[in-house]
Amino acid sequence: MAEETIFSKIIRKEIPADIIYKDDLVTAFRDINPQAPTHILIIPNKVIPTVRDVTADDEAAMGRLFTVAAQIAREEGVSDDGYRLIVNCGDHGGQEVYHIHMHLVGGRRLGRMLPQT
Repeated sequence: MAEETIFSKIIRKEIPADIIYKDDLVTAFRDINPQAPTHILIIPNKVIPTVRDVTADDEAAMGRLFTVAAQIAREEGVSDDGYRLIVNCGDHGGQEVYHIHMHLVGGRRLGRMLPQT
């Protein structure tokens, strides 16, 4: 079984978070250190540490991350101008919490994803 995370505690409402969406597969809440005017984390309720750990059994939850992201983007008013969805994987990918999570960021022009080299 995957290791318990801070996100597990948020899902169970053991620690406070501004939860804006929750169903049987995913939970979404505002990031406590937003990097843009809109910065929301969308996570599967099942602990899946990284993208490397996703299996066929997780396809419904992974798909739900995207449909919920689109719904939240509309509700937050960032859908028409655009937004970014980010999933980091592993240390080099910048992953800090080992429970898959999608960042939905928007509300301003975000610029390039990576610097040109």
